[in-house]
Amino acid sequence: MSGRVLIAGIGNVFLGDDGFGVETVRALSAHALPDHVEVVDFGVRGVHLAYQLLDGYDTLVLVDATERGGEPGTLYLIEAPGSAPTGGGGPVLDGHHMSPDAVLGLLGTLCAGTGSTPPRRTYVVGCEPARLEEGIGLSDPVAAAVPEAVRMLLDLLPARETEPGPGTSNRCELRRTP
Repeated sequence: MSGRVLIAGIGNVFLGDDGFGVETVRALSAHALPDHVEVVDFGVRGVHLAYQLLDGYDTLVLVDATERGGEPGTLYLIEAPGSAPTGGGGPVLDGHHMSPDAVLGLLGTLCAGTGSTPPRRTYVVGCEPARLEEGIGLSDPVAAAVPEAVRMLLDLLPARETEPGPGTSNRCELRRTP
């Protein structure tokens, strides 16, 4: 992976396993990452994610709970076909219901209006949730999947780029959006 990379943790920590993305990027922040990789906890602020992407990233990696019918704790690496849509019937803006699809739809609309370019590649590192009801904390199978998800994310980056060099901090800074 070359060019600027944004790894975005998304989800609602107040809805059980929906906090998977937030917990995973928090754990990822304990690792040294190349300068061109940015890790951000967006939580439920999908509109902020769409605007952040206007800064120009080659690759976007969304980390989120992903219901696909597998056993709870199952991890998925999904490569979205093509780039974000451009223009078309714009998404409805509802800051409380900005799913990854809605964020990418909004991004396409914003890029069309601003002349920006969406990421060339979009990946989702997803985890099958066990529960999405109100409550704080991940279920046991989803919590157990977090370290493996961190390994998946590190494997997406070339090995030579994740090795800390002389004078390099052993941690990256996790940024949270306001």
